[in-house]
Amino acid sequence: MRVTVEADGGSRGNPGPAGYGAVVFDADTGDVLAERKEGVGHTTNNVAEYKGLIAGLAAARDLGADTVAVRMDSKLVIEQMSGRWQVKHPAMQPLNAEAKQLAAGFARITYEWIPRERNKHADRLANEAMDEQAGIERPAAKPASTSAASTSAAKSVAPGWTGAQGTPTRFLLLRHGQTPLTVERRYSGRGEISLSELGEQQAAAAAARLAKVADIAAVVASPLTRTRQTGQAVAAAVGVELTTHDGLIEADFGDWEGLTFREAAERDPELHRSWLSDTSVAPPGGESFDVVHRRVRRGRDDLISKYGGSTIVVVSHVTPIKSLLRMALDAGPSLLYRLHLDTASLSIAEFYPDGNASVRLVNDTSHLG
Repeated sequence: MRVTVEADGGSRGNPGPAGYGAVVFDADTGDVLAERKEGVGHTTNNVAEYKGLIAGLAAARDLGADTVAVRMDSKLVIEQMSGRWQVKHPAMQPLNAEAKQLAAGFARITYEWIPRERNKHADRLANEAMDEQAGIERPAAKPASTSAASTSAAKSVAPGWTGAQGTPTRFLLLRHGQTPLTVERRYSGRGEISLSELGEQQAAAAAARLAKVADIAAVVASPLTRTRQTGQAVAAAVGVELTTHDGLIEADFGDWEGLTFREAAERDPELHRSWLSDTSVAPPGGESFDVVHRRVRRGRDDLISKYGGSTIVVVSHVTPIKSLLRMALDAGPSLLYRLHLDTASLSIAEFYPDGNASVRLVNDTSHLG
């Protein structure tokens, strides 16, 4: 996984009240994967800059990155981390050592100095951290609506405790019902398979629950049979037409399709082991979780553009639903390996027009009782 880390730090007085900001971008898409900011008390610009770098490298590590491009407007930090300048100041030495220890964990890391105007994202985070440390309230960002629907509704909604503004697009995320492959715990990606008898009952139970939700604007499903069957039950109960979206399709497991976990591990032991810890690794003939994440993000943006400010039911699979929850939580890829989703479970994520998001529910199966 390739990422770009941009970091900044500042001190109002040098030394004075200080803070840092760091942001991690997907190197291929430019998507923001993580943000870090913190006030660091009374210190110098250089200390704050190093602390920003350390926070950015730690975030990249937690995301599972192996290739990192660091970009900062601190000539001192860039030159010292590149080894071209010596670290003479006693306050810098332990910070430099900590940053180098983190850097050693990546397969490849590069350092580039950039002018301040190209480091605005990290600079903004650093200033927010210093303001928060000082108890200064910053004005809320003006919402940038993604559609006419969200524009008309946003004006009536005040920001909550998160500071989010505007009317969110509410995603009711429903995993499809049980199939014969889920019973046997086999990889089930692009293969076409119908719901089991229990799966049909689960779809009906989910539909009965969602029929009680007011103002559902659409039911959108992955085009695979098991999700269309589940989605059709919901659409009929809600009283809307079922539509499909290719962005919601499950990950392609390639040659592992239909295999159990053990069978796939025995067939490709090294690759399977790498796949379990590195989201950039793809099954033989399949697609990586990174590829799925980018596809699902495009699908989410398309749905928000079409249904902005509304409530929609999204009927999909484990990986796309986890990806949507990861986006809403602004979490790293480790979430994919740690979050469990049952068949016909319901999760809820809300995406606001100002870029904020919230998760309201995860893996609720109370309707199946």
